[in-house]
Parts: sequence; structure tokens; C-alpha cells
Amino acid sequence: MIGPYVNGAALLLGSVAGTFIGAKLNSNIRLKMPMVFGCSSMGLGVVMIVKVKFLAPVVLALVMGSLFGEIIQLEKLIQKVAGSARTWVERFVPPADTISQEEFLDKFVALLVLFSLSGTGIYGSMSEGMTGDPTLLIVKSILDLFTAPIFASTMGAAVGLLVIPQFVVQCTLYLGATLILPLATPDMLADFSACGGLIMLATGFRICGIKQFPVAGMIPALLLVMPFSWLWAAFVG
Repeated sequence: MIGPYVNGAALLLGSVAGTFIGAKLNSNIRLKMPMVFGCSSMGLGVVMIVKVKFLAPVVLALVMGSLFGEIIQLEKLIQKVAGSARTWVERFVPPADTISQEEFLDKFVALLVLFSLSGTGIYGSMSEGMTGDPTLLIVKSILDLFTAPIFASTMGAAVGLLVIPQFVVQCTLYLGATLILPLATPDMLADFSACGGLIMLATGFRICGIKQFPVAGMIPALLLVMPFSWLWAAFVG
């Protein structure tokens, strides 16, 4: 297992670098580059969405998963943990630039999806688990190495804490790949990709400040979409 470690190191290194060079970073870069990353997220989302095989179960999973996420208030829970983490980290490493708690929490949730649940990370982890090839995760590591400093320059070292959920997700997918993939049909994987793409598209809108989609609350949809896709293919499609 190489990819999850490389990706985690890249995110952590980028976050630390961004924290210390934040004050020296050009303000235009800090303001405009997140919009570029948001646009990239939307582009990746579109590429993933067009792979869809059965649209109905994807939409159903997204709706029911998001409803469940709102019922349990998943986003508020993540924000609460993020707020506590920020307070703890800033005791040791004060941020180079201070942003409001509301803006911090809003961005933190979007970055959680961007770093931990992106299509590249998901498929890269599963691919390495099945083939032993870490190429996709290494490519993601290069992107994260340049993305993390931009956000850490304003949000502080707390961005580096995202390495924890990222590593957990990637290791889980890596270890579970040999169990998941043999049970998944190509159509199920395509619909899983489409569901993740919709969440990535919503994340891009949120990062760019266009629309504040509840992206954290949409995460449970990823657990529902493959079973729904299988049921649809078996009884309807």
C-alpha cells in the first residue's frame, strides 16, 4: 500500500507549507485559485456523471442519502468537529491569516469532500487495492500538494487534519477492493461514479461560492447507490 501514504504526506506537507507562507502569498492567488480548484471539481464531476448507466437509482440514492444526512445533521456534526479541531490546532500554530469561523467551517466541509471523497481518490484506492498500481493516487497527491497550501494560507494548519479522514477512506477502499469489486457489476460502478460526480459538482459550486450545497449531507448517497443500481438492474432494467 503506497498511494494512501503518499497522498497523506502530500496533503500534510502542503498544509504546513501554506500555513507558514500564507502571509507572503499574493492576495490575488489566495482569492482566485480556490475558484480554479472549484471549477476543476465541477469538471471532474461532469466527467464522472456522464458514465451513468441507470439514472433513476442514482437520483433516488442521492435524494434518500441526502435526506438521511439532513435528518442526522451530518454536516453540523462535521462542522462541530472541525471547529474544535481548529481551536486546538491554533493553540500551537496560529494561522497566517484569520477568517471567520463561519467561513472556515463552510470551506472545511467542502474540502473534506474534495480531498477525501473525490473520484480520483476513490478509484485510485480501489485500483491500487486490486492491481497494486498507485499511479492514480500519486497523480492526486501532486494536485493536493498544490491545492492544500492555497487553502491553508487562509484557513491555517487545521487543513492538515483532513489527512485523517482521507487516509481512513483510502485505506478502507484499498483493503475492501478485493471484496467490493468482485460483487460489483460495471453498471453498478458506473452509477457509483455518477453519484460521486454529482457530489463533486455540488462541491465545486460551493468552493466557488456560487451555491452552498449541503455536500456533507449528500455523502450517505454513496453507500446507497450501488445496492439501488443492482436492484434496478435486477427488477426494472
